[in-house]
Amino acid sequence: MSLGPLMTDLQGTTLQPEERELLRHPLVGGVILFTRNYGSPAQVAELIGELHALREPRLLVAVDQEGGRVQRFREGLTRLPPVRELGHVADTDPERARRLAETTGWLMAAELRALGVDLSFAPVVDLDRGLSSVIGDRAFHGEAERVADLAHAYMLGMRSAGMAAVAKHFPGHGSVAGDSHHELPRDERRLADLRAEDLLPFERMIHYGVPALMAAHVVFPRVAPMPAGFSYNWLHEILRVELGFQGAVFSDDLSMEGAAIAGERMSERCRVALEAGCDMVLVCNRREAVLESLQRLDQRPNPASQLRLTRLHGRGAELSLADLRAGERWREAVKRVRSYEDSPLLDMDL
Repeated sequence: MSLGPLMTDLQGTTLQPEERELLRHPLVGGVILFTRNYGSPAQVAELIGELHALREPRLLVAVDQEGGRVQRFREGLTRLPPVRELGHVADTDPERARRLAETTGWLMAAELRALGVDLSFAPVVDLDRGLSSVIGDRAFHGEAERVADLAHAYMLGMRSAGMAAVAKHFPGHGSVAGDSHHELPRDERRLADLRAEDLLPFERMIHYGVPALMAAHVVFPRVAPMPAGFSYNWLHEILRVELGFQGAVFSDDLSMEGAAIAGERMSERCRVALEAGCDMVLVCNRREAVLESLQRLDQRPNPASQLRLTRLHGRGAELSLADLRAGERWREAVKRVRSYEDSPLLDMDL
């Protein structure tokens, strides 16, 4: 069996019989976990083990573990500051900020790998322009070169822990005020302006070898009529051809209001995103929409997508969380991360 192009979610902390059946469907290829799926490190490790045992190749198991407002697994793991704190450090000591970014990327990924998680959808490489409340301190900085520098270091840390990075939200969500969870944001800039600003960190990350990207539900009408995640122009002509990206492309959650432009039915949204160039599409918090998509989608396995996706499985021997914590590297990493934390962590579930 191959990895299907659809990533979906679970209802609770245990795997239900109907979910086992759903996740064996050939169109399913991954599971994204949320706070509601997490009770403790031991519980979620057992759950992930069950998910990985369901089929071969094993399902990709992902989570949003950026830090700050967006950290799904908290109790029993290290609380991570928002990455904007790294940007503050970089304003006065860029080299220290790079070292801390690499350490933070490693710590986040190492703890998740100890639980069996394959992917964290991180780092955010949007620019913090002071416009987007949904991005805000999830971004490293407002300057493109600074973002690229810190995101590169963060990716290297993730890689050393055995986890692939997923840079988001291509081609940039930080320069619009609208929140794509609730509306379709519009960015009226020309492509030339985007190349010099929001696109630059993505271009740098592609050059550094980032293995995956997540596309934004943002429309750039001077470039293409559809949001980036539904646009062949963005995902093929610009991302694949012009920028030379060879990795995997994830959609953002197709249940978000910013995705409604692609169709009323979820199956239609999935079809448009996949035809535009996404390798895997996310459908979250709408089980009936997942079932409708599985019934209506007529999607044959794409060998290129298969290769891109299977490369994203977590790598290396997994230490238990207890063994990880017993090591000097973990203890030193926690100390370093706590050294730059400067803002309260909020319990928002974006």
